[in-house]
Amino acid sequence: MPGGRRGPSRQHLSRSSLPSLQTLVGGTCGNGTGLRNRNGSALGLSAPPITALITPEPVRHCRIPDLPLDGSLLFEFLFFIYLLVALFVQYINIYKTVWWYPYNHPASCTSLNFHLIDYHLAAFITVMLARRLVWALISEASQVGTTSIVHYTALVAVCLVHLTLCGWTLVNLFRNHSVLNLLFLGYPFGVYVPLCCFHQDSRAQPLPAYCGYMVQDQLVEDGATDVGSLVKSKDFLSLLRESLKEQFNNPTSIPTHSCPLSPDLIRNEVECLKADFNRRIKEVLFNSLFSAYYVAFLPLCFVKSTQYYDMRWSCEHLIMVWINAFVMLTTQLLPPKYCDLLHKSAAHLGKWQKLEHGSYSNAPQHIWSENTIWPQGVLVRHSRCLYKAVGPYNVAVPSDVSHARFYFLFHQPLRLLNLLILMEGSLVFYQLYSLLRSEKWNHTLSMALILFCNYYVLFKLLRDRIVLGRAYSYPINSYGLKAH
Repeated sequence: MPGGRRGPSRQHLSRSSLPSLQTLVGGTCGNGTGLRNRNGSALGLSAPPITALITPEPVRHCRIPDLPLDGSLLFEFLFFIYLLVALFVQYINIYKTVWWYPYNHPASCTSLNFHLIDYHLAAFITVMLARRLVWALISEASQVGTTSIVHYTALVAVCLVHLTLCGWTLVNLFRNHSVLNLLFLGYPFGVYVPLCCFHQDSRAQPLPAYCGYMVQDQLVEDGATDVGSLVKSKDFLSLLRESLKEQFNNPTSIPTHSCPLSPDLIRNEVECLKADFNRRIKEVLFNSLFSAYYVAFLPLCFVKSTQYYDMRWSCEHLIMVWINAFVMLTTQLLPPKYCDLLHKSAAHLGKWQKLEHGSYSNAPQHIWSENTIWPQGVLVRHSRCLYKAVGPYNVAVPSDVSHARFYFLFHQPLRLLNLLILMEGSLVFYQLYSLLRSEKWNHTLSMALILFCNYYVLFKLLRDRIVLGRAYSYPINSYGLKAH
């Protein structure tokens, strides 16, 4: 009114009367932060901690059904049969003959040039491919619990027979081939030693007890909960022995998720799961490459120079064997329950998006604290950079690239399964296309045999995708569960 007392202006009300986001989510009292002015200095306003004023949205987890998973012994048997079929197909591609010629032709008696096949090499490859099946058989038999002498004698006999066959085939190969060709026999082991024995990052930190790992049917003791403690230095033989033991031992035990409330516990759980996931992926990569090498590449190294074979078709067979072996091993070592565990941990971890300098200059900003659970949309500063909270629950270190990669891979629970379906589906469609356009009998037979194996793998992937897709799309509130 004219002549009356003039009240506060609208601009003044908007700046002083209404609480800012900085006041809502906390200040120097709880997070060690304060409101910043335009000059960048903190004003030192005290405010309640962030968890006392704005509670992040609780993380709710979906329940997934128990999908059937092949046992260790059954999977190794099916995997061994597939590799034998692939090896047989490769020998057909290399040593095929034109058996429909007249009988007076020298190559018309049989469909393959059996006199050119090195049976010692085929036996050696079969023994090397059967190593996982033999070890799975021994592992399953040792878990029965019987202590009879006959039981242990049978296990020792199986090991001796396997080693004897391997030694016998090696002796005959040394007699008939040059040293250069024999170097191809142990090339995968020469690559495995530097790649897997000297990278002990996953073993440098013991696993905490709350990760749910079982060591000799007991949880890891309290002395192993210190994630920062390092193991003692070991010599080369110890590292090699541990690596080979992990190579044969399938990590069938799946850790558990306890929905920790402390940010430190969440980050420690992520570190444990990240180390376990890297170990499983390392095993998948090595065994798939090992299988493809011995099945499709090693027979080509021992072909005589006068023997003609289709190089393009053999290379395609090598790639297809590797892809299918990779998918089969990944499906077995990363089952749906394990992927769901990684998804739950990624939901608790959260993610930070790095912003450019100068953006959001007028918005309140915080100094990142490792003891704070940050809600979605909050701006924090860490290592002279500005970050924005992306997930509803954020405890990740903003500058840690491994945390961002972990969230990207597993915050969508079906991302890994969709990738496997894409790989296997593309392989099956390409094989069907090659089968329709094939004109040679060996190509038709090869694709028909390999496709039978790939159909089974694709069926299991599609079954899991349909069931898990419906389970994750089901409303969480209808489960009647409490939020974690």
